[in-house]
Amino acid sequence: MLNELAHFALILAFGVAIVQMVVPLIGAHRGNVAWMNLAEPAATVQFLLLGFSFAALTWGFIVSDFSLQLVYLNSHTDKPLIYKITGVWGNHEGSMLLWVLILALFGACAGWFGGNLPMRLRARVLAVQASISVAFLAFVIFTSNPFLRLEVPPLNGRDLNPLLQDPGLAFHPPFLYLGYVGLSMAFSFAVAALIEGRVDAAWGRWVRPWTLAAWMFLTVGIALGSWWAYYELGWGGFWFWDPVENASLMPWLIAAALLHSAIVVEKREALKSWTILLAILAFGFSLLGAFIVRSGVLISVHAFAVDPERGILLLIILGIFLGGSLTLFAFRASAMQSKGVFSTISRESALVLNNILLAVSCFVVFIGTMWPLAAEMLFDRTLSVGPPFFDAAFTPFMVALAIALPLGSMLAWKRGTLERMSKAMAGWLVLAVALAGLAYAVQSGNSALGPVGVALGVWVVGGAIADLWLRAGRDDLRTRLRRIGNLPRADWGKATAHIGMGVTVFAVAAMLAWQKEDIRIAQIGDRWDMGAFQVQLDAVNQLQGPNYVTTMADMSIWRGDRELYTLQPEKRFYPVANMPTTEAAISNGFIRDVYVVVGDPQVNGGWAVRVYDKPFANWIWGGCILMALGGIFSLSDRRLRVGAASAKPVRRRVDAVPAE
Repeated sequence: MLNELAHFALILAFGVAIVQMVVPLIGAHRGNVAWMNLAEPAATVQFLLLGFSFAALTWGFIVSDFSLQLVYLNSHTDKPLIYKITGVWGNHEGSMLLWVLILALFGACAGWFGGNLPMRLRARVLAVQASISVAFLAFVIFTSNPFLRLEVPPLNGRDLNPLLQDPGLAFHPPFLYLGYVGLSMAFSFAVAALIEGRVDAAWGRWVRPWTLAAWMFLTVGIALGSWWAYYELGWGGFWFWDPVENASLMPWLIAAALLHSAIVVEKREALKSWTILLAILAFGFSLLGAFIVRSGVLISVHAFAVDPERGILLLIILGIFLGGSLTLFAFRASAMQSKGVFSTISRESALVLNNILLAVSCFVVFIGTMWPLAAEMLFDRTLSVGPPFFDAAFTPFMVALAIALPLGSMLAWKRGTLERMSKAMAGWLVLAVALAGLAYAVQSGNSALGPVGVALGVWVVGGAIADLWLRAGRDDLRTRLRRIGNLPRADWGKATAHIGMGVTVFAVAAMLAWQKEDIRIAQIGDRWDMGAFQVQLDAVNQLQGPNYVTTMADMSIWRGDRELYTLQPEKRFYPVANMPTTEAAISNGFIRDVYVVVGDPQVNGGWAVRVYDKPFANWIWGGCILMALGGIFSLSDRRLRVGAASAKPVRRRVDAVPAE
């Protein structure tokens, strides 16, 4: 009964979304206040209905209701509770239900917290948001129904993909979806502004919090996925330029450009057309990611649906929203006249450069990701575009972005000078070059990657600190520190995010340049050197897990005659799914990780083992955490609350009355 009610709620939400799409839009056109006011309660009802539907599906997974086909295909009674819950979105149908739930959540939030928006704009934003819900709810109901029933429920299920039974993957998809779908709000604001034919500073302020929230969620989601790939897949890397990885990186890059471009709209009322275009493209790349993950047109270890027919429907949705919005943009672009004028040396120009670098780097990733598909369709050739292409084509733009980042944040609006900025950064430049030279002197080999990463990391972090220091004025030290502490949270958020970027740039370069790898066949009791320590294979045992059997090795790490610790890498086999997985054992350290993997037994009685020494590995995700914290700090600034500040009450002039 509960499943039937949940299915009915899904259909009812579809009907409510249609009403929310049509009635407020007509009301905004006619100036009908009652029809415009319908948008908020409709958004709330849609969210509540989808929330009930999603909760019912989650309950079906928790209690192992195998009368639901989706539960049968993606769960098992022996599976731990947390993985029963994550099984809800560990498949195509459940993940699409989560997608539409988050769509409804953002629409409801726009209704709840958008009371300061102009009534017409608010109605149009919620109507556009509802149109996206209508498209995806139709897709779910007619092609991806999560509530299909089995006439004869089996006694047990087929289990979830073992690679997804991991804490990192438990939270990675929801955060990614919050980022992907969060960009729909920027899209809705952009289309609503195009319908009205007006973009001003207030619009820039309204769209920034939504973009910032989406970018922050995407940052966390990408970091969790990278962290999972690092410790779960057993290959020792954190990024492989896989198509699905690229699908999350592209909207992240465009969202970062949109975030900076919206600042120019708010502060100077410039770059209006460009900002609208970025808002459209950001959500377009999110839809492209949904297509890549679910269509099966590109091979990926992350894709969990291979269905070309449903992929075509997603491509149609992408074409309708992207094509329709770009057509509207073409008709309305002439109305997006910029008012702000600025010189070449100014913060506006620096932000334009920032946007160009981010947009071009996104275009590079797009070409590398989609070229194999284009080559197969147009030339009937099977091509593979791998890490060498992306490393060579993408890295220069990120280097240029890291160099420009500190400079732009310290320039004045409209007309800046290089003197003030050069004085603030001179010391950091000297420090960056000195540390890069030191790194080059002490490293083994002649690679420039590590020293360049050191220089860029110090340069970006130093720029963020110097920017805060400049904002404190020129008084004594105590006064300046007090002023820094009293700076708006948005300033602290910007500095924290930029510091996180610098830390990640340094860590990526340092790990790739200085990591060490040892692959060998080891016998029980063998000990060998690995950098500054030794590794010994002590034992290999067969053990039984909750829903798997495992081959677990005991590998001790030594320094001289002193044993430091023991690591236990595993090779698991899940009988229900009939699938093996590799579980790396990692000793996480502040400066370096020791990473060990056990492989298959050999004919001579030995075991294949891999050992990595990975310097500054955890700094990669530490930098991502700092970037996300920067977003949280900025969102908590009262000036960046969702929606614009309330209009000041108009004081009525009361004519003076002479005393009698």
